[in-house]
Amino acid sequence: MPLIDLGDSIPPNTAHAVSVSLPTWKSNVGYEEGEKWVVDTMITGYPRFFIHKSIQAFCADIVAKYGHPGQQAMLFPTRRTAERCLDFIREKAPKPAQADLSVLHLVLDSSKKTPDSLHLVSPTISAVLFLGDAYPFAKQYWQHSGDGVSSRRAEFCHGLFRDDILVPERRSPSSPHLAQQKLRRGPKRYQRGSSIDGINGSDGNQDTSSLDPAKSESADSFESLRFLEERFGRNLDMSLVNNAKSAIRRRIAGVLTTDLDLSSKSLPTMESNARGLTNFREDDIYLVPCGMNAIFTTHQALLKTREPRKSINFGFPYVDTLKILQKFGPGAIFYGHGSSADLDDLESRLKNGERYLALFCEFPGNPLLTCPDLERIRKLADAYDFVVVVDETIGTFVNVNVLPFADVVVSSLTKIFSGDCNVMGGSIVLNSSGKFYQTIKSAMGDVFEDNYWAEDVIFMERNSRDFKSRIDRVNANAEIICEVLNAHPLVNKVYYPKYNDTRPNYEACRLPSGGYGGLLSCTLKTKAQAIAFYDALETAKGPSLGTNFTLTSPYVILAHYQELDWAASFGVDPNLLRISVGLEDDLRTVFGKALKAAEACESSG
Repeated sequence: MPLIDLGDSIPPNTAHAVSVSLPTWKSNVGYEEGEKWVVDTMITGYPRFFIHKSIQAFCADIVAKYGHPGQQAMLFPTRRTAERCLDFIREKAPKPAQADLSVLHLVLDSSKKTPDSLHLVSPTISAVLFLGDAYPFAKQYWQHSGDGVSSRRAEFCHGLFRDDILVPERRSPSSPHLAQQKLRRGPKRYQRGSSIDGINGSDGNQDTSSLDPAKSESADSFESLRFLEERFGRNLDMSLVNNAKSAIRRRIAGVLTTDLDLSSKSLPTMESNARGLTNFREDDIYLVPCGMNAIFTTHQALLKTREPRKSINFGFPYVDTLKILQKFGPGAIFYGHGSSADLDDLESRLKNGERYLALFCEFPGNPLLTCPDLERIRKLADAYDFVVVVDETIGTFVNVNVLPFADVVVSSLTKIFSGDCNVMGGSIVLNSSGKFYQTIKSAMGDVFEDNYWAEDVIFMERNSRDFKSRIDRVNANAEIICEVLNAHPLVNKVYYPKYNDTRPNYEACRLPSGGYGGLLSCTLKTKAQAIAFYDALETAKGPSLGTNFTLTSPYVILAHYQELDWAASFGVDPNLLRISVGLEDDLRTVFGKALKAAEACESSG
């Protein structure tokens, strides 16, 4: 991939990109320290950390029309998700920051005639309104929960709002009926020369959300329900969204590995013995707006299944998993090494009468790619009555089958399942043979809301059609990069399931045709060498993972900048580089060149 300028989207010219370019070590540090030379260049960012500009624009218009002076807004898809944010602010924020809090729920104006297809997607928005002192707490909820609106939902609903079609729920309708829209070949934003996600190809930095509302094409919002995907060479009616969701769920189940005609009136019957289980049904798979929301929703459901108890975070986690367990509910105990000794300590606690709600772990972990002993964890869970939740995002169900050891398996579909880095998504899979299945299933009925926005579903279904073949390719490419790194004297250590001490735990779950995944990390002898290597590396460089192109980051700087010593205490080097491996053909050469740059630098430590 060509060098991408600082602050540009990854992929370039992509309106709903999931990553942003931070091409030098210094720019990563500058981002974490909020330096203007970095932050002011950013046209986007990872969606749970950087609120998309289309969402910001919608927030500003809501506050201008319905808010009070000094208020800000945070947008959620439903009243229920917004109320959770409100409750979080009231629980965590100091009293002065709780002043002037409210929720504004926007719905379709029932007095106006709108196409039937509009109602298929339930274009609602709930805005949490607050004063500036409450913003950090609202942002925490947004980041940790994954409940916030997607940028596509915000963009679409903003058009309805500007046309006074999306209105406060209790508002008395007063506007005249809209004339029916005359359908044409597609909305203007899909007719003009554009990139794959709708940004004008002549100016990749154009912020369409800042256009004059009077000149906007919001009337085309209706038509974009039917004309979404001209980049794929055909239109796709949004009435097919349910079939698209079904196709995604069947891919997750492992029973759909070929292309599928979504226009079919009925999909092929899903076999019930998928993923090594019996009685496995499609409705045991839940789709949510992002991977972290899968963890958050699962935790919320588990808190309803029994007396609330602390959970266990086993192994060094992705940052927000631990935050969810600590900030929502009774808290958590943390085993950051995820070792046999940690399991010994947990078993001792259990034998002494301590009881827990659930154990959350990743398989493999991020960024050290170590694997917990799921067989032993399952035995402890059965003996001492706690739920096992496994995040398989990095392992993927093509390489490993962790479901027989878990009660719930969660995953971020944003990553390699999509691959295109232009849409978010997550999944929750219940083990239909698990001892807690019925109680979790019942709790999910109370907790789960289908908030996955229709346009995001369409992108995810299309992106995931070649998921399995892409996994096979990145498995092979990852091993090539490991070979290059392991052979070089400046590389201190390579972290990869195939080479870690916990490989036997991985092998216990690896499928016969499975590889070792597309994520690896490494450390070099000195910080100066790590910086030189990163700066010279000719890959995309930014947050996220699981992209079809290789994506590199100084992960610990981005994820744990305010707690580097804490991370180091669990063996996570502050100068570690994480490499998400893509589909390219020349990666051996690319990494060889970067290592040459490391050789040439001054080893200043």
